[in-house]
Amino acid sequence: MKFNFDYAYFQKSADYIRSKIDFEPEIALVLGSACGHLADEIENPVVIPYEEIPNFLRSTVQSHAGKLILGQIQGKHVVCMSGRFHYYEGYEFEQLVIPIRVFHLLGVKASILTNAAGAVNADYQPGDIMLIQDHIKLTGASPLCGTNIEEFGPRFFDISDMYTKSLRILAKTCAKNLEQTLHEGNYFFFTGPQFETPAEIRASRVLGADAIGMSTVTEALTAAHCGMKLLAFSLISNMAAGVLDQPITTEEVREAGALAAPRFSALIREIVKNMDMEAL
Repeated sequence: MKFNFDYAYFQKSADYIRSKIDFEPEIALVLGSACGHLADEIENPVVIPYEEIPNFLRSTVQSHAGKLILGQIQGKHVVCMSGRFHYYEGYEFEQLVIPIRVFHLLGVKASILTNAAGAVNADYQPGDIMLIQDHIKLTGASPLCGTNIEEFGPRFFDISDMYTKSLRILAKTCAKNLEQTLHEGNYFFFTGPQFETPAEIRASRVLGADAIGMSTVTEALTAAHCGMKLLAFSLISNMAAGVLDQPITTEEVREAGALAAPRFSALIREIVKNMDMEAL
């Protein structure tokens, strides 16, 4: 099925959210598996369940809260997705543009995406944080298929600086100031919901992957189309299939999230604090 949304479709969602707040969010946070603790960092929160927002999607992943939280972090206005949407939930790629486009209409200048990922790079270990410098997506389908809406961006667009270099430099500086180890690497997108095979992991390593996961890339592409600045992080929740001689479990994801929560929250706070919104 093809979803040829028009501009008014997204505007309806944005208008509803705007009616609940008295400020314009500057930064969007998208929290993936094991990263939901960051929602607790938001001050003066306004909470909107996804099901109340017209034309929005619904989160079906049990570990995702499924609510939009608007408020402040380090004095900056934010909109936060506590729980995201995935292709494996049954959504088409074209539907996955909805959140980022709505945030763009709300006035968001930059997005910070987070996910839980499996490590392909054997130098990583569970609990580590990887700054995404680039991604690999070989599925063919794109969230930007269908009729192009010029108000959001051009039909064909450049993504060579999709994971914004200036923000990545800022993230590395913040990590250094906090005396945190921050890896920087490439994220390989698989559709899921099954974990990858050992053969797929070996192939992704040959192609240059450092971590693998089932999210983030559709949001990143949508943000790039809108001209939005972008940072993305992977919380390393487990070693990918075949790296260790053991099966992969969802319990690993939860344990890694709990382990990294204080460091991850501190890093995001420091980045938000030091983001120069006027320069974006």
